[in-house]
Amino acid sequence: MRALPAFNLFYHLFVWTASRRWNYTFRIHAMIMIDLYVITDSSLSKGRTDAEVARLAYEGGAETVQLRMKNACGRSMLAQAKEIQKIAYEMDRIFIVNDRVDIAMASGADGVHLGQEDMPIEDARRLMGDEAIIGISVSNVEEALEACEGGADYLGIGSVFTTTTKPDAGQGIGLDAIMNIREAVPDIALVAVGGINQGNVKDVIRAGADAAAVVSAVVAQEDIRRAAHDLRDMILKVRPHVLNP
Repeated sequence: MRALPAFNLFYHLFVWTASRRWNYTFRIHAMIMIDLYVITDSSLSKGRTDAEVARLAYEGGAETVQLRMKNACGRSMLAQAKEIQKIAYEMDRIFIVNDRVDIAMASGADGVHLGQEDMPIEDARRLMGDEAIIGISVSNVEEALEACEGGADYLGIGSVFTTTTKPDAGQGIGLDAIMNIREAVPDIALVAVGGINQGNVKDVIRAGADAAAVVSAVVAQEDIRRAAHDLRDMILKVRPHVLNP
């Protein structure tokens, strides 16, 4: 049985299911605990491929990398996804594909992240199976409750702050949105996203997020490994109950 990432990903209220990568694995039902979640963006990565960015982010301590290639063809996205999946497997980390259930399945990714306009979670779960991790983007309590009812494994809350890396994100919803959603859905992992950097990452964790998802704060930096390490260290200092392996 492949070892799970120590202390960063734990499973609470679970059942056993068969898995393609382990003899057995735990199905997430209530909470995924992660800390730093890095989202790729080739337009910001200074000529580095998404797979290169993913490896450096993992080496810096990121628990999860999400491949986001909004304008790429399926063939090139799948090629990058397969490379990242191999790296994630070797390093015992989590790999998520943005939007594309087909790419996630074909590459062997751990899961998919879906927006409000993407495939309904019920259909994604039917296609991907119970072992897949499925995250849903939400911006208010109503969407959070609906995602939880549909069986989401974690919620991506945002955009918390106004950001230029996702032009359609609109005005930032602020820290109060995290607090409100945390109160409404206390038993699911919340990943804050949008405009997060070293200057505000502690605030989003204190507001109730379990993890921070970042793009430019890691991907656009000269030293991706160091940027990831420093952000994760800041998160763990706000969450002292999460042990740093």
